[in-house]
Amino acid sequence: MTVLRRPPLSRAARKEERTAWVFLLPWFVGMAGVTLGPMIASLYFSMTDYNLLSSPQWVGFENYAKMLDDPRLRQSLSVTFLYVVLSVPLLLAVALALAMVLNRGIKGLAFYRSVYYLPSLLGASVAVGILWRQVFGTEGLVNKFLGLFGVQGPGWISNPDTALYSLVVLHVWTFGSSMVIFLAGLRQIPEQYYEAAALDGAGRRHQFRHVTLPLLTPIIFFNLVLQVISSFQSFTQAFVVSGGTGGPSDSTLFYSLYLYDEGFGRLHMGYASAMAWLLVVIVGFLTAINFYFSKRWVFYGDGK
Repeated sequence: MTVLRRPPLSRAARKEERTAWVFLLPWFVGMAGVTLGPMIASLYFSMTDYNLLSSPQWVGFENYAKMLDDPRLRQSLSVTFLYVVLSVPLLLAVALALAMVLNRGIKGLAFYRSVYYLPSLLGASVAVGILWRQVFGTEGLVNKFLGLFGVQGPGWISNPDTALYSLVVLHVWTFGSSMVIFLAGLRQIPEQYYEAAALDGAGRRHQFRHVTLPLLTPIIFFNLVLQVISSFQSFTQAFVVSGGTGGPSDSTLFYSLYLYDEGFGRLHMGYASAMAWLLVVIVGFLTAINFYFSKRWVFYGDGK
């Protein structure tokens, strides 16, 4: 059996290699200090009774067992899953629709692309959360608009039946980043595919179904995974709109908001750390499912 050995590096190559490691060193330090270190500490705290004010006391898996009997935890999971199921498909649909409009080569494309991307930068800000409370409040702009037609709108934010849907609308409004990615994907589809389809008598609807969608499935899958992960981490919107309570009646109690309340509101940091690891498991499991089923609908153009 022949063993291939790495040829010895020249002095210049060794110098370049050392230089590369020097440039990578800040990333490794950041990875260890900002990511791996806190993760290990969180895993340890999840098995302790820790309130930030005294030394943690080891309790084993007690915090994880406590989750099984926590009604607010189940409520937060229900609210978060509903939020993800509603907001992610709507956001992707809106982003794809606008990307296709912009892909037609309209004038001022760079301007429109920047304008549509702006909500993605502002959507998670406190200022937009406050603005959303004003827009969907009892005396907000939405109800004033409905009043022009003689319709008495509800307090969208203060009504448990509609509060979550107002946050879904806010999330869909932040379609900019997905739209830009879709637009880049559309630009990579060769024009001759559409020309060939047109010669075969395919209209725009059939071209979209049989040409655009199959070739865009890797981009759709990429955006889907990113949006699912991002949606499970949503916090600022619910915190600002509900005043940090998850109300009314826990209708906007996102999982991350309940985690924050347990950790920094009630000082149950051990329990909050266990909740954080449950979130890691949930997101990791859903991501694995997405990758598994992607084999059935994602087309990479190489026969796989």
